[in-house]
Amino acid sequence: MGLAGSDGRGRGSGTGGRKGRPSRPPATPKVAPKNSPKATVNGKRATTAIVVDKPLKFTIPSKFEAGREVQKRILDDVTRVGFNSHSQFAIKLALEEALINAIKHGNRLDPKKKVHIEAIVSPKQLEITIEDEGPGFHRGDVPDPTLEENLEKCSGRGILLIEAYMSSVQWSNGGRRVKMVKKNEDDVLPRK
Repeated sequence: MGLAGSDGRGRGSGTGGRKGRPSRPPATPKVAPKNSPKATVNGKRATTAIVVDKPLKFTIPSKFEAGREVQKRILDDVTRVGFNSHSQFAIKLALEEALINAIKHGNRLDPKKKVHIEAIVSPKQLEITIEDEGPGFHRGDVPDPTLEENLEKCSGRGILLIEAYMSSVQWSNGGRRVKMVKKNEDDVLPRK
């Protein structure tokens, strides 16, 4: 004999979830606009909104709008797993800077070159690896934007911000790859 609402196979017919809780409705994928850049998620061409997989893997063209799509997807997961507001801000800033650097400085906006992103999101930490197909750079050759002669320059602060806001940052593959880790630490500022 089955439970009330059961079809006899151990699955509830009306309540769906465990212990009488209603099941979640299936997610309805949103179709990406026709003019959005072509991208892949976990090796498959993305014809709908970005799909959740662990780890999240993206290959995007060297276009800023593609970077913004990836940033939104990662930030949605960061929020979903409960990162605090301070950590969310740090991730948003560092991720945006790293994606812009890969697209603009690494791949030099070359539409033939791709940016590869992998993100592992857990309630304790976020790990993001971003790799471009450009010539690379040597971290030690980047001018210090806090020196007096660089204070009024309009660029050159992205790496400084990435390294300031993330828990750890590693540059590899001749400067073409950055691995950033942000731990979900206690909020420094109170939430609203």
